[in-house]
Amino acid sequence: MKVQRVYTDTSVIGGCFDPEFALWSNALVHDFQLERLRLVLSDAVALELVGAPERVRQKYAELLTYQPEVLTTSREALELAALYQERGILTPKYATDGLHIALATAAGVDVVVSWNFRHIVHFEKIRQFNAVNLEAGYKPISIHSPREVATDLEDRNNEEA
Repeated sequence: MKVQRVYTDTSVIGGCFDPEFALWSNALVHDFQLERLRLVLSDAVALELVGAPERVRQKYAELLTYQPEVLTTSREALELAALYQERGILTPKYATDGLHIALATAAGVDVVVSWNFRHIVHFEKIRQFNAVNLEAGYKPISIHSPREVATDLEDRNNEEA
């Protein structure tokens, strides 16, 4: 069975330390550690983490030990992200959110995970991103929260039942 490639944005890494999101973010990290899912990061994630708290940067360093696929911002991704802005999906203030989606789309990643419910994991935004993706010749991309993707907790719950 093909291992799903999962683009993980910055919110998921920070979510490892947030009481509301830690359970699911850490379950997803465990899935990456066990190679149940293939971690995909990007230079955009690394750039966003430059000013992050030390423990978040340490979690990112840990993720790098899992030998993730790291995407580099390309002209192709920048052009797709610009299309998202032209279509009014995101404003220039949130350009990096669009860049995360564009990087994952251009690389043919299976799913994007994020805790950003305003600009990324949002029903209408997902429809809009995928409309642009199809128009530009890309396949649609799945966008979910870690709660919908992490398998580690599902396995634990099945073992307890």
